[in-house]
Amino acid sequence: MALITRITRLFRADLHAVLDHIEEPDILLRQALREMEASFTGSEQQLNLLQHEAVQLENRTQDFEQALQDMDDELDICFFSEQNDLARALVRRKLESKRHLKQTAEKLTTTRQNCSIVEQKLSEQRAQLENIRQKVELLNDDPASSGRENSWQAREFLIRDDEVEIAFLKEKQKRSHS
Repeated sequence: MALITRITRLFRADLHAVLDHIEEPDILLRQALREMEASFTGSEQQLNLLQHEAVQLENRTQDFEQALQDMDDELDICFFSEQNDLARALVRRKLESKRHLKQTAEKLTTTRQNCSIVEQKLSEQRAQLENIRQKVELLNDDPASSGRENSWQAREFLIRDDEVEIAFLKEKQKRSHS
């Protein structure tokens, strides 16, 4: 029984090795990269829409606040002129505006929270995407290729954000001591 199990495992292992060679990992990795880029683009679009919605809600909130101030001024005039019927109508509109303002403020809070969640998701996707891109670059780097020297030269000129920040702090420190 143990012999049959071992032989079965051996055949399975060989079958998996054959499948791995058939699947061509570099093609699968490039496909995964394309899918991640599409997902990243979708998340960016979602974030842009949420940010646009937040701006619209902020504007709407400001409009309601301005309308409430205007209604207060109008109520003062109505009470001064003893126009109680008109004042009641304004009070009704003021209450409606306050409810709309509250609802808009709640939606704005929710939208900002969603923006924060999507930004965090985008940050994680960006890191994963960069990791996959590096793996694809490693697969594309062929030691026999003549273009390898050019790829190393191109990488030497790539300046990362953290390198810029460190150089900036050094320059700032030099000038503060002078």
